[in-house]
Amino acid sequence: MIRVLVVDDHPVVRSGLAGMLAVEDDLEVVGEAADGQEAVDLAATLRPDVVLMDLRMPVLDGVAATAGIVAAGGAGRGPRVVVLTTYDTDADILRAVEAGATGYLLKDTPRAVLVAGVRAAARGETVLAPSVATRLVSSVRTIAERPSTREAEVLTLVALGRSNAEVGRELFISEATVKTHLLRAFAKLGVADRTAAVTVARERGWIA
Repeated sequence: MIRVLVVDDHPVVRSGLAGMLAVEDDLEVVGEAADGQEAVDLAATLRPDVVLMDLRMPVLDGVAATAGIVAAGGAGRGPRVVVLTTYDTDADILRAVEAGATGYLLKDTPRAVLVAGVRAAARGETVLAPSVATRLVSSVRTIAERPSTREAEVLTLVALGRSNAEVGRELFISEATVKTHLLRAFAKLGVADRTAAVTVARERGWIA
């Protein structure tokens, strides 16, 4: 059973999301939070597997709450945070990713895609809305198309089936840093997920 914490300052949105997820046999909504600080507190108490996090909220915004939840959880042991918002600006996306978010989805995401995203996040996979992936490609792409040494190391371990947490432990870096390297590699490769990244990286000779 995947335990989910829903965070949004609008009661109707929280109720709608909770009802949408509750009908799934493998998902359980264990709590709802109306602001970022409440989200941090409830995440520590309830220990959900996935947190659906709004960005713009009172008291503590979604980025700060994400950073707090990720930091409190420790390397690979805390909840996976998936941002669910109406905002898809480059700055919002990058701030959320740098704070440690596992995914970034928009509120117009179809129900089936949202549910699949929650399940993927629970497995430790990165979840990106197509428009968000496109923006990341545009904002993170650099002149040098080759990966950095660290990006190549991360991709090599991902190709061996390692999770983000396992990659972090092997390279002595945080899981959030692993995600950042992966997202930068995704941008250079023009892909939006781990499987495609490994396939294209091999085709280009980035990894063996």
